[in-house]
Amino acid sequence: MQARFGIIEVPRSIASAIEHAQLAEAAGFDWFGVADSQSLFRELFVTLAVVGQGTQRMMVGPSVTNPLTRHPAVMASAIASVQEITGGRAKLGLGTGDSAIYNLNQRPGGLQGLRDYILALRALLRGERVEFGGREIHAKWTADLRNNEWGAPPPIYIAAEGPRTLELAGEICDGVICGLGLSEDVVKLTLDHIAIGAERAGRSLADIDIWAMTRVNVGADRAALVNEIRMELASTAHHAFRFTQKGKLVPPEFAAAIRRVQAGYSPANHEELGVSPNAGLMDDGDFLNYMVDRFAVLGTAEDCVERIQAIRAAGIHQFLFTGFVDERAALIKTLGAEVFPRCRN
Repeated sequence: MQARFGIIEVPRSIASAIEHAQLAEAAGFDWFGVADSQSLFRELFVTLAVVGQGTQRMMVGPSVTNPLTRHPAVMASAIASVQEITGGRAKLGLGTGDSAIYNLNQRPGGLQGLRDYILALRALLRGERVEFGGREIHAKWTADLRNNEWGAPPPIYIAAEGPRTLELAGEICDGVICGLGLSEDVVKLTLDHIAIGAERAGRSLADIDIWAMTRVNVGADRAALVNEIRMELASTAHHAFRFTQKGKLVPPEFAAAIRRVQAGYSPANHEELGVSPNAGLMDDGDFLNYMVDRFAVLGTAEDCVERIQAIRAAGIHQFLFTGFVDERAALIKTLGAEVFPRCRN
């Protein structure tokens, strides 16, 4: 399988989102995802609309949004509009919710709610009426998209860390954004759970579009690279293990460190650049290194190529990068020029 690469944008301004999208397309990225956190960043679907108009080739879409802040009829209309704007290049990434939810002082919903939401959303994207929350709803105009040459509804992905969520993705989704980690044992566990879900639906792993959520930074000074993404690693510790550590291959010696980061995490400072309270939570050197080893592609271009190829050997070939660093444009260009050409095939 060929390697493919995406990148997630935290839209700190509309102008920077357009700039980064165009740079990413020129650098060879395959998917430009936009994060959804209404209390912190620019509006998701407004950003996707202008990004879609400003690009020609890449897939674009939420990575990720959630079921709580957007009614399924609203979501169906929004993502179908992106599909129309881009001529069929939309992808929809969904999760149970992170900073978008916590900054409203709400809690993420459960898996049953996510399942019900996705099934309703699929029906709405086909132009059907469906019952949701005890009421009949519809988004009938979305059926018009079938009259276009690219007429299929946008594919739906779940961002998944836990075993049950990975299985749900394998069972009912077109794809999955895997957030449990990148080490060989974690990749095997991830794929095993996706396969369990796929088997329930009479499918196999070959039917699921699988991407790995990947923290990234490229350069010669490893300590500086790690320091620059400390807030990303705090975000990962907060999110990937938030419901439970059970079944996620957490070494016992880091269980308490994870709980400490979760207890201190500030949603109001989510993915904040520079000195931030969340970056300050990653002060345990051993735990910090563990998080880098498990969740990041980091180091020189040669280091990053070696790491990507090791992950591919373990079974995942598609990578959705974050890289929320100050010199983001330079990172995008470096990945495209120095990393991708050496590990595409």
